[in-house]
Amino acid sequence: MSEKTNISAGSNHRPRIGLALGSGSARGWAHVGVIRTLEQAGIRPDLVCGTSIGALVGAAYAAGELDRFEQWLLGLGITDVLSLMDVHLNGGVIKGERLMAFFRHNFIDRPVDELNMPFAAVATALHSGAEVWLREGSTIEAVRASIALPVLFSPVVHEGRMLVDGGLVNPVPVSLARAMGADVVIAVDLSFDILGRHLHEERKPEIPANEASEWMRKLQENLSVFMPARPEAESRVPSMLDVVASSINIMQVRISRSRMAGDPPDLIVTPRLSHLGLLDFHRAQEAMDEGRRAVEAALPNLHLLLDEFQ
Repeated sequence: MSEKTNISAGSNHRPRIGLALGSGSARGWAHVGVIRTLEQAGIRPDLVCGTSIGALVGAAYAAGELDRFEQWLLGLGITDVLSLMDVHLNGGVIKGERLMAFFRHNFIDRPVDELNMPFAAVATALHSGAEVWLREGSTIEAVRASIALPVLFSPVVHEGRMLVDGGLVNPVPVSLARAMGADVVIAVDLSFDILGRHLHEERKPEIPANEASEWMRKLQENLSVFMPARPEAESRVPSMLDVVASSINIMQVRISRSRMAGDPPDLIVTPRLSHLGLLDFHRAQEAMDEGRRAVEAALPNLHLLLDEFQ
């Protein structure tokens, strides 16, 4: 339990629950399963904040759009995912405008401070490295800045600053949830078991030619301009996409552990997501199921924590 949480036995104070949703690209669909399972257990957060994909899911939840958002996720096939990716090589492999245009067309873009519950997103100022908390203005623009993962998504200019993914500085935004007034912070860490996952798989003799590997192959083709052709003897050398994915994993795991050691949440939910790739956006049901299982495992400790307020 965090020392920052002021809990006293016998208190009648109802704790203000904050949900801090971590970064993790396509693995972030696990957040939907986390939220659903919490609510089924009678635990509804009072505020939500997120980094990167956590900001996207958190915004849908805070806007009261989670039902429609979940249905859209469950209908995503690989063709749908590819149709939303405007691939280019200027600033990032995926520009992101086509994806944001879809959200503007299908979901109401309300100001952050007018959503159904308090919400904020984390981004990083590219030039200074400063952590930026987006708590007002367009919700979609805040999300777009928070998900601008370097190499994959283009940076975003916001109020004169060039912003990129918040996972560079705060992958699991516990500190932001505290600043928003949370008494109890439930943090969702998507990077619990992923270190080395991509490079480990690269050593396998064969990769099945399923939809996921086809998706990765298409992106690797777009990245091949950066990589010279390799002799057959060097075929076990990881692709550039695998190197980028593994590097992002290492960075976010190390930063998350450091940040949460200094500012620990009251409860950490850790879905097991190593079987999902960084760009497996079409595997939403698998991610949601892992989120559900992780919350079910954590519920006894969460109930004990909340009982201390009674």
